[in-house]
Order: sequence, then structure tokens, then C-alpha cells
Amino acid sequence: MVNGYVPNNLQEALDVRGQYDVVPYGGGTDLMVDEEQKGTYLFLHKVPELKRVSEDSESYYFGACCTFTQLLENSITPAILKEALSKIAAPAIRNAGTIGGNIGNGSAKADSALIFFVTDSMLRLVSKDGERLMPVKDFYLGRKKLALEKNELIAEVIMPKKWLSDYYYEKVGARKALAISRLSFAGLLSVQEGKIAHCAAAFGAVSDVIIRREDIDSLMIGKTVREAIDFKEEYIARYDEAIVPIRGRVSAEYRKTVCLNLLRNFIDAKVI
Repeated sequence: MVNGYVPNNLQEALDVRGQYDVVPYGGGTDLMVDEEQKGTYLFLHKVPELKRVSEDSESYYFGACCTFTQLLENSITPAILKEALSKIAAPAIRNAGTIGGNIGNGSAKADSALIFFVTDSMLRLVSKDGERLMPVKDFYLGRKKLALEKNELIAEVIMPKKWLSDYYYEKVGARKALAISRLSFAGLLSVQEGKIAHCAAAFGAVSDVIIRREDIDSLMIGKTVREAIDFKEEYIARYDEAIVPIRGRVSAEYRKTVCLNLLRNFIDAKVI
């Protein structure tokens, strides 16, 4: 028998979260198969405030309980996020799984989280005492370790609109469909007036957390296209030092090699 609370609005959910030791439950696609997970659940599927999708001139706003299918079918959702969501598992999983659950699972394999990393998205975390904004990259403290207080819920993902049009995305799995990522890559690179205006790269399913190194990417910004081409090998070498893969279903050596190949393909596709 599953024990839990089913709030009808956000305030009810926060009251329960603040008063009891409960496990937030979005789509449950990970929790349902986790034999070690025990306790009382806070079912969030009836909370309308967590299912909203909106935008303004600067950002997109995605409620944490938006399912992958809901975002795939929404005209507001940007192409880079739709491409990643379309490659998540089967339709049944996409119909149930939520972006809040994908982030809250704390896994570097999370397909939507990779996109939120590379786009420098923010999380809105809420509790009965108030709310706070946090960069998604700061939310991950390690494998399955999150900067989420016991009385907080992930309410919303805020994705900046700037730089999203020039993107590159690849997911490497054992097969084309229903695959858990062996690794995944997302990159953004914009050229304006012959110079690199923005550069961002993110690697998923490689280390304990998604790899996003703004210090390395910033070395590309401001360079002319010619300078960027000349700097490409140095840029890749910096990531060669930064990427320390963990061993999983495939070897660490394989992960490193594929990561660097994808990074090279990204630069070639966007600069050369």
C-alpha cells in the first residue's frame, strides 16, 4: 500500500511539505522502480500552479510538474528542449515524466537537466516560508545530492531566451529508441559580426553531475571566427583535462573519447 498526500493547490502542498517528512512525487517514473525508496509521498499531479507554461520577452517559465509530452506539444517550448525531450524513452514515460522529477532525481543522465545546464537556466524553489532562485548548476551537489531544503519544492524552471537558436545536441545510447544515455552533449554558439558572442557546452552521463565549465567556454567569447578556428584544439585540450569520466555501462576511456569528438563536431558545425 502506498501512503501519501494529494494536495489540490500549491499552498496545500507546501503546508504538507513543511509539516511532514514526505518525498515529492511528480510523474514517478523513477520512484516507481526504486526498490530502496520508502516513505510517505507528496503527490503533486493535482497542483495546477506547477503545470503552467508561460513566457515574457526574456525568459520561458516551465512548471515543475509539466510532463515531457506537455512541453513537446506546447508551441512555446524552444527547439533545443523539444529535441532532447523527444528522445526520452517511450511515449508512456514521456506522458508521465516531469521536468521537476527529472531534475530532482539528481542524475547526470537526466536529459532535460542537460538542456537547463547549457542554457544557464534558473530554478524557483518554494516553501511555506517563501521562495528563492538558484542556478540549476548550483542545485546539484553530487550524485543524488541536491541543494533542496526539506521544506522546499521545485516549482519552476526559468530558461533565458537569449542564444537558443544556434544549438547543437547529440544523445549517444545503445540503440536509437528507449535508450538511457551513455552520454549526451548540448552546445550553444552564436557568431555576431564575425565574432563569437556566446559559447556554452554541457556533457551529461559522464561524471557524477552534468559538466558545464563556463570558465573554459568563456575563452572562446570575443574571438573572431578565424581566431576561434585556430583556438579550437586548445579549447578541446582544456576540456580533455576537465572531463574525468566515471565508469558505468561503458568504459571511462570511451566516454572521454566520445565527449571530445562531440565537442569537436560542435565547433566544426558552428564555426567552420
